[in-house]
Amino acid sequence: MPENRTPRDMGNLIGITVALLSAFMAVTKVKDDNIVQAMMQAKSDAVDTWSEYQSKKIKQHLVEMGRNQTRDMALLSPGIAKDSMETQIAGYLIDIRKYEQEEKALQAKAKAFESRYDELNSRDDQFDLSDAALSISLGVLGVAALTRKIWLLGLSWSFGAFGLLMGLAGLLGWTIHPDWLVKLLS
Repeated sequence: MPENRTPRDMGNLIGITVALLSAFMAVTKVKDDNIVQAMMQAKSDAVDTWSEYQSKKIKQHLVEMGRNQTRDMALLSPGIAKDSMETQIAGYLIDIRKYEQEEKALQAKAKAFESRYDELNSRDDQFDLSDAALSISLGVLGVAALTRKIWLLGLSWSFGAFGLLMGLAGLLGWTIHPDWLVKLLS
């Protein structure tokens, strides 16, 4: 843009930019809040499922101990209620197989919740980057309004463009995710 813009023209550009960026930030904030709620639910579901998995593992361990004790008792005292002990051992084996199957299903379910959380976290990162870039853009716009420096308006638009890109990526589910920047800011 030419350096000889009139203060009024620059003021109009700054005002329009502030209005557009602020409106975009408001929309992305709503979506980001919804994603954070979904992340909390996914994390809660994963923790609950892992707890249920651990419970099944403990039950399986107790059943295995019961089976081992019953088997040892049968070996130490042959003839005493042998049929009853064999029936009890068979019941233990059924329970052990049931717990093993349930554990596999719970493990897969918990991993799916964790995967969902990671997917949502990636989108949350996009909204966080958008919010940060747009906030910087608005701050630079404030300085540009005071100083009337056209290069500051251009710098603001650069941050604004990155913020808009990241916000759109979050809204539309694009896979744009600058890992290096996220790690730097984490």
